[in-house]
Amino acid sequence: MSDPLIRFEGLHKAFGPKKIYEGLDLEIRKGETLTVIGGSGTGKSVLLKCLIGLQEPDAGRVVFDGQDITGLDEDAFLPIRKRVAMVFQGAALFDSLTVGENIAYPLREHDRSMSAEDLHQIVKRKLELINLPGIEDMNPSDLSGGMRKRVGLARAIATDPEVILWDEPTTGLDPISTRVIDDLIVSMKRQLGCTSIVVTHDMDSAFRVSDRMAMLHGRRIVQVGTVQQMQQSERQEVRAFFDARKTDLNREARP
Repeated sequence: MSDPLIRFEGLHKAFGPKKIYEGLDLEIRKGETLTVIGGSGTGKSVLLKCLIGLQEPDAGRVVFDGQDITGLDEDAFLPIRKRVAMVFQGAALFDSLTVGENIAYPLREHDRSMSAEDLHQIVKRKLELINLPGIEDMNPSDLSGGMRKRVGLARAIATDPEVILWDEPTTGLDPISTRVIDDLIVSMKRQLGCTSIVVTHDMDSAFRVSDRMAMLHGRRIVQVGTVQQMQQSERQEVRAFFDARKTDLNREARP
């Protein structure tokens, strides 16, 4: 069992009167894919943002690779953000840039001395990795939702991060595109050896990609376990969540 790469220790977070976390603890092991599940508004995405400095906890610590990164300023966060990349829910591509320019953007930010040829070769390799070769000159507006998500992934892995954060990666996608994204999450671990934290409400997706799952409820993590352990959980909160998802899926399947 590998040592934790990321630790959230005693996190407290509130937005005005709304309390998000009250003593949240969670560990993520190096090289695993951990999925965070829970109801809407429970703070799943906020957890990712605390790791990359877009949100700061009110109390507690975020530890990355042995370093307490809580409250670091922008300059101090730069090396962390080179090691941790986030795939945003809406892909967050720049519509004014081509696909190739979007993927090259973080490379230029991290190394302004990189040659145009080196940039081109990296962009080419990343597009091949997500199974979309040769679309460098296309515009984001010409892409399907699934393709935009994949290009967002290519941009996220342009700098070869050690950790990939996935914020609702399959939201709004059809079943075929969802399966493609799931396969990419699994292949990123296999090909790049990266650690992934996936925030999702899609249980079929979570079951396919996860090494472990963490259930966020009542402003804390109430259970962490393998897919099988979570499916067989006797905790009331976990059972109620899974049962509610089954009810939603059955309702959606009715003609």
